[in-house]
Amino acid sequence: HIQDPASQRLTWNKPPKSVLVIKKIRDASLLQPFKELCVYLTEENNMIVYVEKKVLEDPAIANDENFGPVKKKFCTFREDYDDISNQIDFIICLGGDGTLLYASSLFQGSVPPVMAFHLGSLGFLTPFNFENFQSQVTQVIEGNAALVLRSRLKVKVVKEHREKMTVQNGIEENGVMSTNIEKEVGKQIMQYQVLNEVVVDRGPSSYLSNVDVFLDGHLITTVQGDGVIVSTPTGSTAYAAAAGASMIHPNVPAIMITPICPHSLSFRPIVVPAGVELKIMLSPDARNTAWVSFDGRKRQEICHGDSISITTSCYPLPSICFRDPVSDWFESLAECLHWNVRKKQNNFAVEEEE
Repeated sequence: HIQDPASQRLTWNKPPKSVLVIKKIRDASLLQPFKELCVYLTEENNMIVYVEKKVLEDPAIANDENFGPVKKKFCTFREDYDDISNQIDFIICLGGDGTLLYASSLFQGSVPPVMAFHLGSLGFLTPFNFENFQSQVTQVIEGNAALVLRSRLKVKVVKEHREKMTVQNGIEENGVMSTNIEKEVGKQIMQYQVLNEVVVDRGPSSYLSNVDVFLDGHLITTVQGDGVIVSTPTGSTAYAAAAGASMIHPNVPAIMITPICPHSLSFRPIVVPAGVELKIMLSPDARNTAWVSFDGRKRQEICHGDSISITTSCYPLPSICFRDPVSDWFESLAECLHWNVRKKQNNFAVEEEE
């Protein structure tokens, strides 16, 4: 029996007590919705509200005397400094799709359910409108909502850690004069949880990127072009769609491999099963280095000997639906991307018999 995606529901073991509110920074239009939501959560529902410290440093919030009593009740945190992963029952995002990606980046393990309000530019991943936020938030607190589990990618970057050292007397063993040499002194390992995509590109170089792609240890192809996108189904409607890939519903267990401007007529995007391990490395004969980014963040250079390992994470992002996983997704396709929108063809006019 294959599970119906619509059967995924949000249920609480115990009533939620704490909520993380994420607001898009430097957007004056979100100040009033943010204040209204926080007042409703603290005074009407007696919730513990977590807010990022830099949000409260906005002068429009810091100088608002009427908002002061509410602000004193907040718990604050700083990104990359404070671990709040075990203190949050659910998340509310105010902004565009970027706020959901940012929420994902804050939780490198299990992610609380996310309720995303459409207050940004695109809004493909943010199905809720803010007009009736009170009733919608109440429904979520009561556990009356559908869920879509958005798979994430677990990414491990292994870098050959090199440092420049001055050679004693400026002379190497072979007698050649040298002031600095690079010496390998171990490996540097970084891990990321990615909701949309991992992008490997040629960076500032004018040469084609030249990277090898391995699947479960087997070399499957070499990408020669501007780069390659490895995305989740959620990310299939983002950069991957712009690069010519198919759009995949977030309930489909899959990983997508999409080339960026490949220098080959036959290199088409492919879909591989969720759970396989992809590995991307610079080809031995690559003329230049490559660059990698994760959901558009943490951009860094990849050199010879470095590797990027990608597989499906065991920590998906539970996204709360406005209606259900199918209706929400197709409405987003129509509203945000204008998928299959055209004037309808007229039918033939039937001439009446004389």
